[in-house]
Amino acid sequence: MKKTIEITPNIEPIFGTRDENLHLIEAALKVRIDLRSDALYVDGDADAIARVEQIFADYEALRRAGVILQNGELAGMLKLVVTDKTVTLRGLVDSSKHRSTGIRRMVQPRSMNQRQYLEAIEGSDMVFGVGPAGTGKTYLAVAMAVAALSAKKVSRLVLVRPAVEAGERLGFLPGTLQEKVDPYLRPLYDALYDLLEPDRVDKMLERNVIEVAPLAFMRGRTLNDAFIIMDEAQNTTSEQMKMFLTRLGNNAKAVITGDITQIDLPNPRKSGLIEAIEVLKGVDGINFCYFEQGDVVRHQLVQRIVCAYDGYTRGQRELPLEISQPMSDNGVGQRSASVDKPAVQTQ
Repeated sequence: MKKTIEITPNIEPIFGTRDENLHLIEAALKVRIDLRSDALYVDGDADAIARVEQIFADYEALRRAGVILQNGELAGMLKLVVTDKTVTLRGLVDSSKHRSTGIRRMVQPRSMNQRQYLEAIEGSDMVFGVGPAGTGKTYLAVAMAVAALSAKKVSRLVLVRPAVEAGERLGFLPGTLQEKVDPYLRPLYDALYDLLEPDRVDKMLERNVIEVAPLAFMRGRTLNDAFIIMDEAQNTTSEQMKMFLTRLGNNAKAVITGDITQIDLPNPRKSGLIEAIEVLKGVDGINFCYFEQGDVVRHQLVQRIVCAYDGYTRGQRELPLEISQPMSDNGVGQRSASVDKPAVQTQ
C-alpha cells in the first residue's frame, strides 16, 4: 500500500538531523519513506502507514499548540511511539505536563525503561533505579522530586549521597563541614540548577526546603512529608543502606539510584545496593527498575563506551584457565595447574 502525506510548513524538525528520525520510523515500522519537497511518499502495510500518519498529525498539532520539542527529546519520544502501539506523541506530551509542574524542562522519558521508571516513582513509595551511567536515573528522580514539591505533594526534598572518593584520595579539604562535602554532592546540585531557576534553588537551600547532605548525616532521623533521593547507592555499605531505608516517615517517598558496575568501595562484594536488591525483592511497595545500554541519553559516545566496557568485562569473565608447566631441578617438566583468580564481578 502507498500513501502520500503532505508536508506542512515548519514541520522539518521532525525529520531529525540527516533525516535520522525518518530512518528510525522506517526501520521500526517496516515502511519505506520517500521525502520530496512537498510531501512524503510512504510505502508499507496499512497499519504501519496509519501510525506514520498519526505521528505526523500529532507533531503538527503540538507545533500549532506551541510545543517545541528538541531533537534529542523528539528522537526519544519517537522510539517509544514506534515500539508501543498504545503510545502516541500527543499522549506522551500530555502525560509529561503534570510531571513538569514548576520545572523549566519537560520531564519526558526517552526509552521504555525510563517510562516504567517514572510510572514506578509515581505509584510506589520506594523505587530502586539500577543501571549504567548516563541513563537518567538521578536526573529523572530529581525532576520528579522537584515536581512533587512544586505541586505541594511533599514539603521538602532530601538529596543524599555517600561521600566516597572514586579511586582517589583527596586528603584534607579546607573550609566548613558543608564545604568539605559539597564536591561529593555536586551532581545533585547540577540537576537542581538545570531544572529550576538558580535564585529559586538558592532560596530553597537557605530555608532547608531542599536539603543536600552526605549519607552519614541521616543517622537517627525520621523523614516525614519528604521526597528522598539517594544517589550512587552502590557505594553504601550494608549497614548504611539499612540505616537509610529505615529513615522513611509518613507521607514520604524514596528513590535509590546506583550503578553496580562502578563500585568504589574497598570490597565491592559488600555493596549495600547489591545486598538490598537480593534482600528486598518481592517486598510489597518496593519497585525495582533496571536500565540497559540502550537507555543511555548522554552523548552517543557514552552509549558506545558502556557497550565496549560491558563486552570487555564479559570477555574477561570467559577467559580459559591458564595451564603452566614449571621446570623441576633436573630439567624435567612437572605439570601443574595455575589458575588466575578472576576479578571480582559486580554484575
